[in-house]
Amino acid sequence: MYSSTEIKQDSANITKSVCKIILSCSKSGLDTSLNQSGIHVSEDIVEKVLEKFENAGMLAHRFFEWAGKQRNYNHTVRAYHIMIESLAKIRQYEIVWDLVNCMNGKGMLNIETFCIIMRKYARAQKVDEAVYTFNIMKKYNVPPNLAAFNGLLSALCKSKNAPNLPKAREIFREMVDANCPPDIVTYGIMVDILCKAGRTDEAVQVVKEMEFDGCQPTSFIYSILLHTYGIENRIEDAINTFLQMEKDGVKPDVAVYNALITVFCKANKFQNAYRVVAEMDNKGVTPNSRTCNIIMNGLMHRGESDEAIKVFCKLSKICEPDADTYTMMIKLFCEREEFEMALKVWRYMKNKQFAPGMHTFSVLVNGFIKKHDLSSASVLMEEMIERGLRPGRHTFGKLRQLLLKEGRNDVLEFLHEKMNLLVKDPLYD
Repeated sequence: MYSSTEIKQDSANITKSVCKIILSCSKSGLDTSLNQSGIHVSEDIVEKVLEKFENAGMLAHRFFEWAGKQRNYNHTVRAYHIMIESLAKIRQYEIVWDLVNCMNGKGMLNIETFCIIMRKYARAQKVDEAVYTFNIMKKYNVPPNLAAFNGLLSALCKSKNAPNLPKAREIFREMVDANCPPDIVTYGIMVDILCKAGRTDEAVQVVKEMEFDGCQPTSFIYSILLHTYGIENRIEDAINTFLQMEKDGVKPDVAVYNALITVFCKANKFQNAYRVVAEMDNKGVTPNSRTCNIIMNGLMHRGESDEAIKVFCKLSKICEPDADTYTMMIKLFCEREEFEMALKVWRYMKNKQFAPGMHTFSVLVNGFIKKHDLSSASVLMEEMIERGLRPGRHTFGKLRQLLLKEGRNDVLEFLHEKMNLLVKDPLYD
């Protein structure tokens, strides 16, 4: 018999092997390489691999398609959800809805499926499509409930620009009319929407009304208020809110501490931010990658790159860096024109089985363009396209100008041919 530890180790090794194959194979040879590897996938392995490649949607989808054809394996709801989220990031909505229809045929659809799609549409400023997704749920025999209403409100809240407050109020009223009384989650989302819409004082009033009605605000709601006070440079209000939260018996979690750290970083009070990290340790709250990213980002904005590197080295021993952390480090070294160090971080990131996303590729490509290293920039651009990532117009436009200047029309034509297989939209104006 195998112990649970041995099974976990075996699963981790297989996941690592699959990731290496995906990273090293061309688009056309992936299925063959995976078949020849003799690897047998499980639900756990497929989910972990998809998570690793969440920023490389088309690459993840090719593996997803291959895994779905394997004997004695069926995709889980979670695998579908990871895949839908990954594809929606790169706006492959047609494939997203194909997956929804596939899940529907298998009786696997649930509220969360539609909530994911609503969030992604809202992030892409497609509010009408988010509302359409909510309205079409009934046709898929998934009747909207409180979680669905909260999902739509949350989607509106996650819009990159200021959220549509009138639309949010309309949905809130519709929710009450449909006999779905708002819960603590609803109130939290509405506080978030009001804060993002610049109605901070109104949001505070909502929190006071909650307390008056005997509904204790959560740490999430406090983290929203702290974050907003940081943006508005209301440091004293932020500190008072944090102290009031502790007084009310609400235990701060990592999100609350991160919000407080953001307040101090925006005010350039980094010693205070470090004290918060120390307090987290004393209270048994472990920092996460977001903690590291907030402090590093603040230091980089002040041009204190040496201090940012020290923070990375210290905090990466406590918490696992994420793709954003590595991207910031690569950008930092490119700006310092320390390209060997940038490549070292790039390789380390890949060794940790993180699939670089569009932003990470763009940072390094722009670094090589700045260095006038046409060969490295072109190779990276090709790899980016091979992974199903659409380059940003600005980055591709700069590389195009440099290629034309150097008379490398052949390379430009080659990259265009690659792109034509991926997208129809022009890459430059």
